[in-house]
Amino acid sequence: MQLDGAIQSRSSIKKFKDKKPDWRDIIECIDSTRFAPMAGNNFTPKFILVSDSEKIQKIGEASQQPFVSKAHYIVVVCSNPKNTLNAYGKQGEIWVRQQAGAAIQNFLLKIVEKKLATTWVGYFVERTIKQILKIPDEIQVEAIFPIGYAYTKTKIKKQKIDLDEALYFEEYKNKKMKPIRKIE
Repeated sequence: MQLDGAIQSRSSIKKFKDKKPDWRDIIECIDSTRFAPMAGNNFTPKFILVSDSEKIQKIGEASQQPFVSKAHYIVVVCSNPKNTLNAYGKQGEIWVRQQAGAAIQNFLLKIVEKKLATTWVGYFVERTIKQILKIPDEIQVEAIFPIGYAYTKTKIKKQKIDLDEALYFEEYKNKKMKPIRKIE
């Protein structure tokens, strides 16, 4: 699949088929995260692949979203901010979150390429997730991704904003680009 196709076809799926994905495909998706940009080359994201049905059930309860419990696999993304904070101080807190987002985007695009489906779950009780997966206190839980094959009967048309709603030139809210001066 070409990159534009993966970007444009990526969607959030909350209903999965009964067919269990190959865990090796999920590992390949996680592997793609290693190529995301990282401040000072400090790779802060960590990934926990969960297949234990009891843990998946508990994670679904901690997210208060029943569809999470129906997945065969869940990937929990965490960040270990220690090295980035040591290198950059307070500013590193922002960069750790940006790095997680960059890694997650690689992961999501690779999910599309592998014809798998997921949705980004950001609402959960972090303390409970940490207890279930024995995550140390200093590690941040970033997101949860239930993974499966999409169960859809019809193609859902995604509502996306027009580019002119998100693009400005030179200043915030300036929608006009200045003409390029010709050098004579």
